[in-house]
Amino acid sequence: MTTQASLNETMQRRSEFIHFEDRASDHPFVEKVWRCHSDRADTILSIAANNFEVAITRLGGKSFSHYVDRRPQQLPLIVLQGESGSVSVFKVGTFMPRFLPGSLRDHKDVTLPPATGHSFWLNGSALEYPDFDNAETFVKRLAKSGILSRDPIVDDTLLRRPGELCLRSVQRHFLRSAGLTYATFRQIERARYATNLLREGVSILDVVGSVGYFDQAHLTRSLGRFIGETPTKIIERRKQLSFLYKTNSSLETIVLP
Repeated sequence: MTTQASLNETMQRRSEFIHFEDRASDHPFVEKVWRCHSDRADTILSIAANNFEVAITRLGGKSFSHYVDRRPQQLPLIVLQGESGSVSVFKVGTFMPRFLPGSLRDHKDVTLPPATGHSFWLNGSALEYPDFDNAETFVKRLAKSGILSRDPIVDDTLLRRPGELCLRSVQRHFLRSAGLTYATFRQIERARYATNLLREGVSILDVVGSVGYFDQAHLTRSLGRFIGETPTKIIERRKQLSFLYKTNSSLETIVLP
């Protein structure tokens, strides 16, 4: 007898055309490093994210470097056959002062101009394209030169450490450094966390209770806004989502309504 689980697994195999690999990082600015390769041209759902990324895309023997904005909402994304790439995902509160987060909203990604076949221009310097294995070396160079910065107030906010600043000042720091409000950050983290649970086989009602949604309708609205799918469709895996990495944000931060 064919079970629902086996049907979902079959649908997943049919829908997946991009294959992801990821690893952790010991650099204080980096949340995750991942890479991927596409088997065919198709469309994925690029789901909402809180973290800025430097993405190196490779297609037809050429490399392209992009500084990618946070995506406060999901959107379809076309991927070409044979396209591959590696991505450094920065921790929330890490940013490039030259490209403040507010200027990169609404999918205004920055494509950095190539210098040679192996490097690109950034702040007047030619930098070698980083890859999956040496991303930390690249990030260390950016941080040392002041191209990359991090706001400790954001760390304090995420870890709920008391500070001397008033609430309005903390909110201003978070918006400037993270590119979105703390409330929106929590909503996105919660939706991504709920999606991971659904994909791991947790029932919809259990996700509602454990992640802090008011009811199933609240969960459905949130996932529709930030993921682009209903809970049932997420379970069925009919469409491939962009890389749904698990962040290091505390569970308490995620589940508070």
